[in-house]
Amino acid sequence: MSKLSYEDKVNLYNDKIKGIAIKSLGPKYGITYHNAQYLIRLIDKHGFDILRTTKNKTYSSFEKERIINRVLLNNESIMSVSINEGLPSDGMLCNWILKYKENGYNIVERKRGRPTMPKVTKKKENETDKEKIKRLEEENLYLKAELEYSKKLRAVVQARKNQQQKKK
Repeated sequence: MSKLSYEDKVNLYNDKIKGIAIKSLGPKYGITYHNAQYLIRLIDKHGFDILRTTKNKTYSSFEKERIINRVLLNNESIMSVSINEGLPSDGMLCNWILKYKENGYNIVERKRGRPTMPKVTKKKENETDKEKIKRLEEENLYLKAELEYSKKLRAVVQARKNQQQKKK
């Protein structure tokens, strides 16, 4: 959904109340028909207070799992669950479900902030043989640990996938 100001959202809703068709409201405000319809239903359910968010709301993994389970286990529609929970868009819930299935039915929290590069020791031009051996041993230990971690992670994901398939 394109970024609409609070006033634009209120005006869109008021235009709908006046009887203007949603299909003509979308182009007027630069959003799709689906997004205009979702916004109107969201305001109908929660009122204008749902629009007064100053920052992005974060959802804990427990909240995400509860919301996802309403769709996957209770067979509720994505649109109705998104509106009941007051999500900014139903696309957010679609993305959560997609990531949930990709990660073997696990909620994985996205890392926030700027990504950091792993510490890599630089090769010095005039290092002695002992320093070179020590540097290479440290690098070797780091790579072995990284490989072990990825093997264990792959095994856990595979075990969970097999467990999910057995339940079906």
